Amino acid sequence: MNRPSLLKAGILTLVLVSISVAAWELYLRSINDNVSYDDGKELWSYQRGRVYTPSDKATVFIGSSRNKYDIDIATWKEMTGEDVIQLSIEGASPTPVLENLANDTKFKGKLIVDVTEGLFYSTGFSSLVDPRSRVDHFKKITPAQKISFQLNRVLESKLVFLDKDFYSLNALLSNTDLPNRKGVFVMPIFPRDFGLVHFNRQVYMTDRFIGDTNLQNQVKAIWNFFRSISTERPATGGKLDSMMTVIKMQVDKIKARGGQVLFIRTPSSGPFFQGEMMGFPRAQYWDRLLSVTGCPGIHFKDYSATANFECPEFSHLKPVDAIVYTKSVVEALQKEKGWVFPYAPRQ
Repeated sequence: MNRPSLLKAGILTLVLVSISVAAWELYLRSINDNVSYDDGKELWSYQRGRVYTPSDKATVFIGSSRNKYDIDIATWKEMTGEDVIQLSIEGASPTPVLENLANDTKFKGKLIVDVTEGLFYSTGFSSLVDPRSRVDHFKKITPAQKISFQLNRVLESKLVFLDKDFYSLNALLSNTDLPNRKGVFVMPIFPRDFGLVHFNRQVYMTDRFIGDTNLQNQVKAIWNFFRSISTERPATGGKLDSMMTVIKMQVDKIKARGGQVLFIRTPSSGPFFQGEMMGFPRAQYWDRLLSVTGCPGIHFKDYSATANFECPEFSHLKPVDAIVYTKSVVEALQKEKGWVFPYAPRQ
């Protein structure tokens, strides 16, 4: 084949690939699919690198997925004049991240820790995400990986089809709805509309999810599934004592450097909340945690504006309620907990 023929073949290939990619992107846009960032170890590590922002300009959040849904970052920034550094990890205990921050002598900022009891007091962490892998990636990240992340960030902000959790070839194959069968375990698939991700790691439900009880029931079924296969029981006795001691040691390290630590109990509802209170009675876990650590806390049940939230799938707030919840948290911090936000707009 002569050179002109190779050039024509290359141009034709480029045109066909471009048309295919454009068609796929336009199709996804036509079904109202929004851009969602890959919330993997790369994005987490980028946000982890921001914890050295001066304490009067940012607050760090750690915990599990409720923090990522329930703290509305835009509302927080509007009310406090500062940024949110969101380091919460879905389906995981925040204690490895707390340990990492406690041992980082350069971190001296404000820290809010979400307490979702079944995860917070877990020792097995999660089959979904191991928080220790995120911490390890942050410690070992290379300059080349940082550059690659920034390039991907630009592309992800423009193209829906780059959502590798749903639209890559591997994802399309992995997300095929197959039943469990003898000797084969199939991980349940969360509907995409249940959790889209902004670059700041804010997660939100779409209007489609909020209005579709079938999608909500899919997620409720997944919660029931995870509950049915869980073998870990609530920590009690010496095990709980040990956990409390370790958490106090970590918190004390941060406070000794001038940092502030506060615990929040984010909302849940229905049978989910009832089950959590049965397994983790407030006096034995929440109240004791605050007493042992000497830290302030904000429990959603203690405030009329947040006490009666109904979560669409029992465990996370829809965006409109996240705004109300965030406002309540900020007001409690300012009026009751003595937190000062120097750059907050004047009332």
